[in-house]
Parts: sequence; C-alpha cells; structure tokens
Amino acid sequence: MPPAIVFDLFGVIALPQTPEAKRRIERIAGVRPDVLWDAYWALRKPYDAGQASAEYWAAVGDRLGTRFAPDTIDALIDADLASWTDADPAMIALVGELAGQGYRLGMLSNIIADLVPMFEKKHEAWLAHFDARTYSCAIGVAKPDHRAFEIAAGSLGVTPADCLFIDDTEVNVVAAREVGMRAEVFRSAEQVRELLTA
Repeated sequence: MPPAIVFDLFGVIALPQTPEAKRRIERIAGVRPDVLWDAYWALRKPYDAGQASAEYWAAVGDRLGTRFAPDTIDALIDADLASWTDADPAMIALVGELAGQGYRLGMLSNIIADLVPMFEKKHEAWLAHFDARTYSCAIGVAKPDHRAFEIAAGSLGVTPADCLFIDDTEVNVVAAREVGMRAEVFRSAEQVRELLTA
C-alpha cells in the first residue's frame, strides 16, 4: 500500500468546463468555436507554467488573427476562471475518507496562477486534507514534464516510487510511470478505492 497518493485536480477532483461555460467564453471571444478552442489549448502550457493571464489571451488573439480589446481580455479571463471552479462531491468525500485513514495526500495540478486563490477560497475545507499541493504555475513546469512529478513527490517527503498517482490524461500517467510512480488513469472514486485495496 503506497504511503502517498498524488491526485491530479482537473478532470479528477475538479469538474471540467460545462457546455454553458464554454459557450460563454465563445460569445465573449466572438470567433468560431473550433478555431477558438484549438488556440486555447495549443497555447495553454506556458499559461499553466506561470504566464500572465492577459498575455495568454493576447497570444490566443494573435493566433486567431485578431486583437482582443482590453475589456474583452478581462471578460475572457473572468469567464475562463469561473469555468474551472466546480468540484465533484464524490471525490471530495473520497479525499476526506483517505485523509481519515491516514494516507499522505498530494496534489499535482496544471493550473494557472490567477485560478489558484479563487479555487482555494471556494474549496478550502477539503483542500486542507492535502499535505502538499504542487501547482504548475508555482514550480514553472507542467505535466508531463518529469520534474513536476519529482517535485510533487519531494513536497510530500517521499520518493516517486512511494506514490500512487491518479490523473485523467494518459500522457501524464505514462510520464509518472517513467519517473517511478505507480500511476493509473482516473475513472471514478470507486476505482481509486479498489486500487488501494488490491
């Protein structure tokens, strides 16, 4: 049984953007959804690693061949941040359960700097169960960079081999295994329980 469990945040504990939230971003941007989301995701890695929000959205505009006005950028930032603040009650319950059982809990999240205080304020009660939270924007590297996994393990005072890592993205799971973690693609809270009793 591993002494430490490291969870991804978005797509595991935090919920993905809803269709309604995505439509709001599309309306503000005023460009075709397919090209918007291509640019949004293509440029996300530097944003996750600490790029300023206004710089990110200006870069999205440049890629789209448009220049967003400052008030449009502000609105895009607000809408984007709000779209990433919901969490799964089943996973929140699991986090509390595991903390009560004495597991060391870590988080390794690709997350933008402006979202951290907003998310932590909304979810401070269950986030308190984590012994360490490793955020890409704070460490300057994002998954699947091997250094992110090594930093997350070190923040818990363990080696990668001592960690079970749970993420919803295959490429991150593969990278975690490459640094020595036991790692699995997330499916459900019950799956995590089964992994811990196997």
